[in-house]
Amino acid sequence: MITMKKTTRNNLFTYALVIAAFIIVQLLIKTGNISSSLQGQLVPICAYVVMAVSLNLTVGILGELSLGHAGFMSVGAFAGVVAAICLEPIIPMTLLRLVVSLVIGAICAGIAGFLIGIPVLRLKGDYLAIVTLAFGEIIKNVINILYMGLDNEGLHVSFMGDSNALNLAEGGRVIIDGPLGITGIPKLSTFTVGFVLILITLFIVLNLIDSRSGRAIMALRDNRIAAESVGIPVTKYKLMAFVTSAALAGAAGTLFAMNFSTITAAKFGFNTSILILVFVVLGGLGNIRGSIIAAVVLTVLPEMLREFSTYRMLAYAILLIVMMVATNNVAFKSYLGGLKERLLILNFRKGKRGTENGQS
Repeated sequence: MITMKKTTRNNLFTYALVIAAFIIVQLLIKTGNISSSLQGQLVPICAYVVMAVSLNLTVGILGELSLGHAGFMSVGAFAGVVAAICLEPIIPMTLLRLVVSLVIGAICAGIAGFLIGIPVLRLKGDYLAIVTLAFGEIIKNVINILYMGLDNEGLHVSFMGDSNALNLAEGGRVIIDGPLGITGIPKLSTFTVGFVLILITLFIVLNLIDSRSGRAIMALRDNRIAAESVGIPVTKYKLMAFVTSAALAGAAGTLFAMNFSTITAAKFGFNTSILILVFVVLGGLGNIRGSIIAAVVLTVLPEMLREFSTYRMLAYAILLIVMMVATNNVAFKSYLGGLKERLLILNFRKGKRGTENGQS
C-alpha cells in the first residue's frame, strides 16, 4: 500500500511539473519574454518529449533497444499530414482535423510497430535494435521514391520516377513529391495541443507501468526465464509495450510535421533516432521524468546559447556530463537517498514533537 502511495505521489509530481512548465511558458509568452525563435521551438519540444517518453517505454521499461524510433515518427508524420490535407474539405475545423490526424498518425505507426514486433519480439537478444534500425532506413528510402496526389477521383500513388506518373486530373494536387517530401502543409499544431498530447502520453505510459501488465513487462525485462516460468506470456506483453511506444511516436510525428510548411524523409533519419535515444539515456533508463527534462533541456540549450557560440559546445558538454553523473551515478543516488531519508526522519520528529506539545 505504501509503494502504491509513493508511486501515485511521484506520478502526480510529474504531472504537476509539466503543468507548471506550461503555465510559466504561457506567462512568458504573454509578457514578451520569450524570443520568436524560441517560441518556434515549443511544438518540436513537445514532440521530442513525447518521443522520449515513448522510447523510454521500450528501452527503459521493456528493456529492448530500439535504434529506429524515428521511423515510427516518420510514418505518423506523413500519414497524419496526408490525412489532414485529404480531410480539409470534410473537416474545416482546424482543431478537430488536427486531432483526427493525430489519431490516424498514431494508428498507422502502431500498425507498423505491430507488424515489426510480431516476428522480432519472439526472439532473444538485440534483434529488435537491428530490425528497427533497418526499418528506419527502409521507411526513409520508401518515402523518397513515393509520389502521392489527390484529385476529384481520389488518391493516386506511384513509385515510378516523378509526380507526372500520377496522371492527376486538372486541379489535382501533388501531396508527396518523392525526395522533396510534402510542401504546403497546413500549420495546425500549437503549443497547447502539444501540451495536451504530453499529458495523454504520460497518462498512458504511467498507468501502463503501474498496472498488472506493466509489472509483467518489467518482470520480463529483469528476468525473462523466471517470468516465463510463472506463466507470463512473453510476446503478448512485449508487443503491448512496443506497439504503444510506436503509436505514441506516430502521434508525435504528426504534431511535429504540422509545425512546418515542408517536411522530407531526411528529417526522420538515423540521427533523429540517436537524438531521442540520448534523451532517454541521459534522463535515466526507466525514468520518465528524467526523459522529459533531458528532452527539454537538450532541445532548448542550443538555441539559448546561440549568442555565446564560442563557448556553446563547452557548456553543452559540461551539461551532458552533469546530467549523466546526476542520473546514473550510484554514489550520487545513494547520497540523495540518504539525504531524503534524513529529511523524512527530521519531519517525523518535528511532527511527533508537535503532537506531544498539543497533548500537553
